[in-house]
Amino acid sequence: MDHTTLSLITIPLFTGAIGYVTNWSGVWMLFYPVRFAGIKVPGLAPLVNVMPRRIQQIPGLGQGGLGWQGIVPSRAAKMGSIAVDKGLSKVGSPGEFYRQLDPEAIAEQILATARGEIYDVVERIMERERPQLWHDLPPRVRAAVHARVEEQLPQIVHTITEEIGTHADDLIDVKLMVIRRLEANPALANRIFLEVGRKELRFIVNFGFFFGLLLGIPTAFLTEYVLTPWWVLPIAGVLIGYTTNLLGIRMIFEPVRPRWIGPFEVQGLFLKRQPEVAEVYADIIADDVVTMSNVAEDLMHGPNSDRTRQLIEDWLRPAIDRALGRARGAVRVAVGSRDYETIRASLATEAADYAVSPLADEEFNARQREGVREFVATRVRAMGPPEFSEMLRTAMREDEWLLYLHGAVLGFGAGLLHLAIFG
Repeated sequence: MDHTTLSLITIPLFTGAIGYVTNWSGVWMLFYPVRFAGIKVPGLAPLVNVMPRRIQQIPGLGQGGLGWQGIVPSRAAKMGSIAVDKGLSKVGSPGEFYRQLDPEAIAEQILATARGEIYDVVERIMERERPQLWHDLPPRVRAAVHARVEEQLPQIVHTITEEIGTHADDLIDVKLMVIRRLEANPALANRIFLEVGRKELRFIVNFGFFFGLLLGIPTAFLTEYVLTPWWVLPIAGVLIGYTTNLLGIRMIFEPVRPRWIGPFEVQGLFLKRQPEVAEVYADIIADDVVTMSNVAEDLMHGPNSDRTRQLIEDWLRPAIDRALGRARGAVRVAVGSRDYETIRASLATEAADYAVSPLADEEFNARQREGVREFVATRVRAMGPPEFSEMLRTAMREDEWLLYLHGAVLGFGAGLLHLAIFG
């Protein structure tokens, strides 16, 4: 087989391989490794910080090391912010999500646990604040206090859960909740984008081979019969690697709205799957993001936790007065107004910690997920094409240049390799 025939056959195969390897490794670079893999270089971080912003964004360099971390997990906090701004915030408000978790069921879950613990809470606080007085009270009076607390408990808990729902938009910071969750578990950021865009990512990889193979045919004839210098093939490899990535991503997201080209309806592949993606996205959100345990954690330890505690305590203090009933006046006289307020405040504060702790129960979370899942799926299905497209596209747009550059570099290398093997 002469040299020309060999080139005509092998160049399309090489360009197909360029396209496939470029797109496969580009997708891999988006998500892996989950944690930084490489070596830290002392003094590199300050040097990188004065470089152009795009250089600073390269995973590894931006962390002061030589190595790599997947683009998505390296931007976990930013991805969380994007996931909320372009996804969850379009789906519903914190109050709407809270209602899907069923405040009535939340109240019953708290009651089921609190009934067994509220007795110990009262005993512990009274022993700490005024042990002598508590011991001096007749047993039937202490029993009456406990009984009234138990009697008041259902109304207190139901009122608290309703009040949290009323003020949920001010108490729950969904964006920060998601960001903290993704920062602690970067693999979750991967899961969101991998599962939502799994078919499109597979398409990018396969498209790379077939489109590269197709472009290799005119490239082979061009380099053999028109432009024969040795450097033409590496340059063609650059164009093929770059163009393959560019078109693959464009075909996923564009056009945003359906267009007719002759008898064919054309639309971005991701957008065509909106009903299917809605179900996948809803499963992830209900399983790992907007769960009852995450909401409870944000309520009691998030940026607005002081307001949550204040709300709970404001409702508990008068309830404590009601629980003491007729004994309230006698107790206030016996301990003094200042000590009485201290005891009442201590009881309200400590009980607030118990108010949402039962919501971390795994079985309870599993039961509550379906309401969130169906709510998210319904809202995502109803999104307009531009909003739906932005859910995934925004996360990739800022770093697409890295994928295009990666394709161009691999294409150039593949062109040199072909020359080295076949001359």
